[in-house]
Amino acid sequence: MVCWVAERARAARNVDRVIVATDSQQIIDTVQSSGIEAVLTDPDHTSGTDRVAEVAATIPEAQIIVNVQGDEPMISPETIERAVDVMTSEISKTNGAGIVTTWEPIESLDDLQNPDLVKVVLDENENAVYFSRSPIPYPRDAAKRYDLKLFRKHTGLYVYRRDVLLEFTKWPQSQLEKIEALEQLRALERGVKIKVIEACTASTGVDTVEDLERVRTLIEA
Repeated sequence: MVCWVAERARAARNVDRVIVATDSQQIIDTVQSSGIEAVLTDPDHTSGTDRVAEVAATIPEAQIIVNVQGDEPMISPETIERAVDVMTSEISKTNGAGIVTTWEPIESLDDLQNPDLVKVVLDENENAVYFSRSPIPYPRDAAKRYDLKLFRKHTGLYVYRRDVLLEFTKWPQSQLEKIEALEQLRALERGVKIKVIEACTASTGVDTVEDLERVRTLIEA
């Protein structure tokens, strides 16, 4: 699955280098045998962002760092490209976003109520207001409570401005981050602007064995 994700990232036209960052020697061996670059990182990292930052710190010329999480085998190269393009535009702004990430529509009530699928609320400029494992926003009107058009699913792609990524890893975990187990809340609490754009196509994150089987079926099809 990790190799599949790496190949999706390689297919993005504006990504110059793809590196798998992991603390697993088994993953290193598997990835390198497929001809993909990999780096063995500190096993004591508390988040994937810390792991990405360790590698990014050794590449000073990289001003934009893309974190494609290894459990997103269906991610579209076009989605990666669009997110990188948006970050390139944001860097040129005085008060631009420090992070760009993506959302997708929620397609079922099961997904809406699934705590493994993170929900995000945006402002009118596509900036994140909050991320949660709970369905947000909460419609007061009961008739709208299950209107899926009101909700957005956050997906596992992050594009960082270099300085924001390296600074992020120096901050202690925030209270909200600990409660929700969502590291992006640390950035929000520190005042980092997070731009959230719609993904070009749907993806399926793998959080459970059932997710894995569903993805295998999709790929075989």
